[in-house]
Amino acid sequence: MRLKINNATAWLFGGALFVFSGAAMATNGYFTHGVGAQSKAMAGTGIGSNANMGPIISASNPALGVFQGDDWEVGLSIFSPRRSYTASTQSSGGQGGSFSLTPGTIDSSSEFFPIPHVAKNWLLSEDRALTLVFYGRGGMNTDWDDANAGATSFFCGADPNDPNQPGTGPGPYCAGVAGVDLSQAFLAVNYAGKVSDRFSWGIGPVIALQSFEAKGVRSFTPITETFASSIASGGGPVPANSLTDNGHEVTFGFGIAAGIWWGLTDNFSFGLAYQSEISMDEFSDYSDLFAEAGGFDIPSSLKAGVSFVASDALRINLDIEHTTFSDVASIANPMANIGNCFTANQPVFPETSGCLGASSGAGFGWEDMTTYKIGFDWAVSETYSWKFGYSYGEQPIQSADVLFNILAPGVMEQHFTIGLTRQQANGGVLNFGFMYAPEKSVSGPNFFDPFQTITIEMNQFEFEVSYRW
Repeated sequence: MRLKINNATAWLFGGALFVFSGAAMATNGYFTHGVGAQSKAMAGTGIGSNANMGPIISASNPALGVFQGDDWEVGLSIFSPRRSYTASTQSSGGQGGSFSLTPGTIDSSSEFFPIPHVAKNWLLSEDRALTLVFYGRGGMNTDWDDANAGATSFFCGADPNDPNQPGTGPGPYCAGVAGVDLSQAFLAVNYAGKVSDRFSWGIGPVIALQSFEAKGVRSFTPITETFASSIASGGGPVPANSLTDNGHEVTFGFGIAAGIWWGLTDNFSFGLAYQSEISMDEFSDYSDLFAEAGGFDIPSSLKAGVSFVASDALRINLDIEHTTFSDVASIANPMANIGNCFTANQPVFPETSGCLGASSGAGFGWEDMTTYKIGFDWAVSETYSWKFGYSYGEQPIQSADVLFNILAPGVMEQHFTIGLTRQQANGGVLNFGFMYAPEKSVSGPNFFDPFQTITIEMNQFEFEVSYRW
């Protein structure tokens, strides 16, 4: 078995390069709405189900590996987020320390992304299983390269024709093409066991990889801790070299996942799964952007679900998932923290704790997110079964933080899903899944220009196919 496991590990890590080539997710916050084609086709449900949904389901609940076959599974999704922001007319025009976006609607490019997964389940005995899973779970990508995007502010420099007037620059933050590229991939090794026919458990380590790039935000150099601390100490202004345009940086981290499954009756079961906060290495190349000098851990999540076999042909799943974005300062800290950065708020001199990159540095202002899901598995024959699902979760972005969230507009709330599973004559299983998230928008004042309103909006769809053998 050792040789087989080593070969599988090579396959899974090889897939990491594919994931990092362009993963971009923004469904429930910046996490995907589920893992695996069958679960996704049911809105990400299945935590409490002992149905055979393939080894990939162990990524959702490690306790379910004992109900899967001794199988391989591979899958690929094509994910398409459509993002835009609209800036209203404004009267400040960059005066008085304001930062005014050029009015109009701007669309983000980069609208199609391939996201693969690979999983292998080994049945060690009738009541023990080992599962190895590689998958993408979270990420965000925006690319604001529209030539009509721009901003006016002294952050952009002075007007070359009138030094007393603020300058105008290209890009939403007047520093050229702007955007972020965040990809997250996970390698999980789960060991599961049955205590009885009515109870199973699972646990295992999770290795996480993150890749991140930011571009086009150099105009915010004056509100970084590096810049402000230099001024406060009596030195001259220094550049914030770890703020933006440093290419992709990859970091690693470790956490743990665990779960249980409890069959309360022959037709009704319950599941509970937890993935810990994953402590990641800091993004040293972006330590002037993220709070705590580049800190960007992966938040914890707690999932619970029940599954009811209504008839021989119909199973109904009900799940709840809670993601604790407040675990991570870079995600949760509001823009209002910039009030504790004297280069943005002179009366607090020499305070720098709220500057970008500082211990309480301004971030995206995301709140925790709870998502409610329902999924249906309807077997119309021994060969075909249809899947349907719906989920809802209040999006995490607050109206006061829309300016920074142009970079990360994770505003989705509803997901409608459908899928089809086909049992092949050779014993394999072919799965298809489709997700549509209707348009959702969030509006609020421009933090640096309260006379201007910014609206960020998104809609998205995803198509996934997987094969198990």
